[in-house]
Amino acid sequence: MQTSPDRHEYPAHWEADVVLRDGGTARVRPITVDDAERLVSFYEQVSDESKYYRFFAPYPRLSAKDVHRFTHHDFVDRVGLAATVGGEFIATVRYDRIGPDGIPASAPADEAEVAFLVQDAHQGRGVASALLEHIAAVARERGIRRFAAEVLPANTKMIKVFTDAGYTQKRSFEDGVVRLEFDLEPTDRSLAVQYAREHRAEARSVQRLLAPGSVAVIGAGRNPGGVGRSVLGNIRDAGFTGRLHAVNKALPEGQRELDGVPAHRSVRDIDGPVDLAVVAVPAEHVPEAVTECGEHGVQGLVVISAGYADSGPEGRERQRALVRHARSYGMRIIGPNAFGLINTSPQVRLNASLAPEMPRPGRIGLFAQSGAIGIALLSRLHRRGGGVTGVTGVSTFVSSGNRADVSGNDVLQYWHEDPDTDVVLMYLESIGNPRKFARLARRTAAAKPLVVVQGARHGAAPQGHAVRATRLPHATVSALLRQAGVIRVDTITDLVDAGLLLARQPLPAGPRVAILGNSESLGLLTYDACLAEGLRPHPPLDLTTAASAADFHAALSRALADDSCDAVVVTAIPAVGEGSIGDAALAEALRSAAAAAPAKPVLVVHVELGGLAEALSAAASTAPQAGTDNPPQNSPDAPQVPSHPTPAEEPPDGTHLIPAYPAAERAVRALAQAVTYAQWRRDAAEPGKVPEYEDIDVRGAATLIDGLLARGKGFTLGADETCDLLGHYGVHVHRTLPAPTPDAAAEAARGLGYPVALKATAPHLRHRADLGGVRLDLADEDQLRRAYAELTELFGTPDELRPVVQRMAPRGVDVVVRAVIDPAAGAVLSFGLAGAASQLLGDTAHRLIPVTDKEATSLVRSIRTAPLLFGWRGSAPADTRALEELLLRVSRLVDDHPEVVAVTLEPVVVASHGLSVLGASVRLAPPPARDDLGPRTLPAY
Repeated sequence: MQTSPDRHEYPAHWEADVVLRDGGTARVRPITVDDAERLVSFYEQVSDESKYYRFFAPYPRLSAKDVHRFTHHDFVDRVGLAATVGGEFIATVRYDRIGPDGIPASAPADEAEVAFLVQDAHQGRGVASALLEHIAAVARERGIRRFAAEVLPANTKMIKVFTDAGYTQKRSFEDGVVRLEFDLEPTDRSLAVQYAREHRAEARSVQRLLAPGSVAVIGAGRNPGGVGRSVLGNIRDAGFTGRLHAVNKALPEGQRELDGVPAHRSVRDIDGPVDLAVVAVPAEHVPEAVTECGEHGVQGLVVISAGYADSGPEGRERQRALVRHARSYGMRIIGPNAFGLINTSPQVRLNASLAPEMPRPGRIGLFAQSGAIGIALLSRLHRRGGGVTGVTGVSTFVSSGNRADVSGNDVLQYWHEDPDTDVVLMYLESIGNPRKFARLARRTAAAKPLVVVQGARHGAAPQGHAVRATRLPHATVSALLRQAGVIRVDTITDLVDAGLLLARQPLPAGPRVAILGNSESLGLLTYDACLAEGLRPHPPLDLTTAASAADFHAALSRALADDSCDAVVVTAIPAVGEGSIGDAALAEALRSAAAAAPAKPVLVVHVELGGLAEALSAAASTAPQAGTDNPPQNSPDAPQVPSHPTPAEEPPDGTHLIPAYPAAERAVRALAQAVTYAQWRRDAAEPGKVPEYEDIDVRGAATLIDGLLARGKGFTLGADETCDLLGHYGVHVHRTLPAPTPDAAAEAARGLGYPVALKATAPHLRHRADLGGVRLDLADEDQLRRAYAELTELFGTPDELRPVVQRMAPRGVDVVVRAVIDPAAGAVLSFGLAGAASQLLGDTAHRLIPVTDKEATSLVRSIRTAPLLFGWRGSAPADTRALEELLLRVSRLVDDHPEVVAVTLEPVVVASHGLSVLGASVRLAPPPARDDLGPRTLPAY
């Protein structure tokens, strides 16, 4: 720790773990006086060339004066940071504040010189880029707004670090030195660079876990059974293409093999690198295993062991220690309490999990925070008959357990560009960083479907999950995820249903659905289900129970050729009779018709036709030809599905396998989700914009906010201050005058002009017109005084009522507009009709701020009671354009000034022409910290 002469205490909040370009991790922390020996050791391992680039001259060793200078910092004007792995320095960066003359200075000087030194063995890993992000954040915190760096022209790597960072910069050349100056204020480009680097690093870190060249199972028991021995057998039986090792410190001396796998007493005894270690030992022995792995250079861990945060406070502290321990060696962790991971790629074939069978290879990426749910999902995707058929299999599977380190966000980064994954299915019990998840989900959903089911929706997160609290209800979080393109479902059955459709069928171009089949009743059920899901079904076509495979083929071909149809649902029931259609023949007829029109999705609803389900999911090359007899399912001549299918079973790209569902409701629900997602994709391809309004006074609002916050840290503005602040953004609130007496009410009405409204604003009566605390259209003083007397007689004294007078606004539809900054999700804009519609029925829509013009339009139309705004039952349509503009102005206010932590406009009366804001409240507070704008970091432990 720093000594007493230092001007500031050690800034522990600057410590952070970061993921580097190659997927490894490093610890970034301030350099202190205790680091003298580490600094000297680090410098000795740096090449002479790197030293020359740093000091512009031969500099073989650091003097005692140098060591003192580089380890003694005041954490204000002089700051040094180090990147460490295994407790040793791999890179350093420092800044020194300077004045206009270039000599050392103190505040208010806002410029600093910055310099890096990276150990040669770690160059090219993105260490300098990560350190630049962190030292820039530190400098901004200390009032420094600009960095200057002098670099030799030959030091092209360091010049690239600065120029690629995305900051606004100037470049000059003098006396043989390149001088770079750049502002530290984040720009759109610097944030884009940061996000791109984060994506590459986190994706690479997951790729290293999913595609290791060698695996060691630590805790593989000597006797059959047990977790470690089971995982070892699962990896071996799956045909892992890399090197596999069994590790158990209790092995007898001289034992070199376990179940045909090379066996060792310690990871240190393994000859050659180990990329992934599966840890299946009791929790008290895990630290020893982690140390051995770190010293051997293992890249990542899957910790199956339980007894961590899932077991209470003591276990939570043990989990924190585990993460810190692993990260100190640059390793990432899946788990603890994890089910494991699977990669079905023929080049890997890794089943490092507790799943006894390798799932069928396919195009679905599967993530589950729960091991039990992971088992259920793998089982459902693996089955071909009995329910939804396994139309396609899994590309990769990750079960994160307590997700102490690797989370769903990390895996999303990997799947975004994984060529082997077309659809992503996720079971989440908590979202640790909703703001980042929404950002990553939006990017992923623009390229491939992302289907999510969330458990623990109405209660606390599981005990093992450390997540930040959110004040938003689950319905709001779900709405925000849908805005980001996430397909939100409620059950794991829906998750699989949607995934199987999206994995092997094209997206529908619209909601128009053709229905055909050999059962009129099943067709009508499907028709009703389509209407219930908001689709536009055509009348069902009944082919009758006598329909042949050729009849199905012809009907489906006609439906797919119809330009008024976007998707087809085929219904099928068993036929009875000597000439009844066979399952295989029907499957081939449907498949061949669908193949001729591959741009439209086809789904099948089957009742008690298990053979049809299997036949539909079979590859075309192995399916029976149309017209052949279908043998009984238990006949030796029936098509058989091997229990461990080979990768060749996955049909070639472009082959659309038809998903089959045992109930019309399930098929239609999956189709409706695909229709909604396809529309989101089309909308996302042409995003809206955040409009500029000439009458918005950003600087005036900022000045007002700064002055108000000087009074305190968090408070609700008074009426006049609220009107003043909103006025800077073109939001004008109708004046409200207090009326403590009848005479004061009459005087206020004369000033405002009749007709007026008289309102009680006591908390129990505010916005409760149904309780009778409001009198409208008071045309003169006599009516006003009578109304005043009625209110005081009904509800109490004026002191209890707090009556106010307001000029009448044009009649229209009453709505509510709210904005709030949630500490986890960020700024959210909400809209709904005033009164029971939003309060009782929860009919409120939400969007993340900043809201674009297209999002404002969809926000107004997304509530169930939206028809009231568009001329329902002959009423005059409301001015929705004015309403959308109001939403955009409120969004701009909160986005421009994060100190505005809450805004409520209630009621807003939207008339045929224009609108009136009759009530408003604004709350100011210091803005919550935004971790998405700071340097890249892993969650802290």
